Amino acid sequence: MTLESNKTLGGIGAILMFVGSLVSSYSYGVITLVGLILVMVALYGLANYYRESGIFNNALYGVITAIIGVLLFAVVAVYALFGVFAELGLTISVGTITDWAAALTQMDWANLGFSILGDFLASILLALVVLFVFVVITAIFLRKSLGLLSARTGVGLFGTTGTIILIGAILTIIGIGLILIWIALLLLAIAFFQIRIPQVQSPPQA
Repeated sequence: MTLESNKTLGGIGAILMFVGSLVSSYSYGVITLVGLILVMVALYGLANYYRESGIFNNALYGVITAIIGVLLFAVVAVYALFGVFAELGLTISVGTITDWAAALTQMDWANLGFSILGDFLASILLALVVLFVFVVITAIFLRKSLGLLSARTGVGLFGTTGTIILIGAILTIIGIGLILIWIALLLLAIAFFQIRIPQVQSPPQA
């Protein structure tokens, strides 16, 4: 693909991610995923164009790290729920989501044993800490990718976006970080559209 097509794909992909992150729903999740794929395709093309593999590789490492973090968070959280159910003598099939929901709504959380509740909260806290660490690592990889892209394209906004993503990842611990990451997605779209396309000079007339 050409530099212009990669520029367009990246900009559109970042916009889709920006829009998709506004609402938590299945349809918007699909939009975010499509946007991420377009951005990754654009980064791959730009890495080849500028002969800088780190542009794509660091972004890919970041995405993989994020996926691992989410999976580990889910595993620890589900394990914590299984622990609570086991302590209460409840047996629930893993594949029946309605049974899970019914058990959670019928559970008397106020009278739940302190030790059981304490273990559950400790497990959830551990899951959140693991997720936080992986989010920060992901942001570090993305910052490296965008820093290299900024150096190659001459668009300083890429570097600024990477820094905001890292700061936002760190500040997710107090909630405000999610807003910064959301803003960074918009800045990423603007940065893609700021990539300058070299003008082809016409050969001199004889």
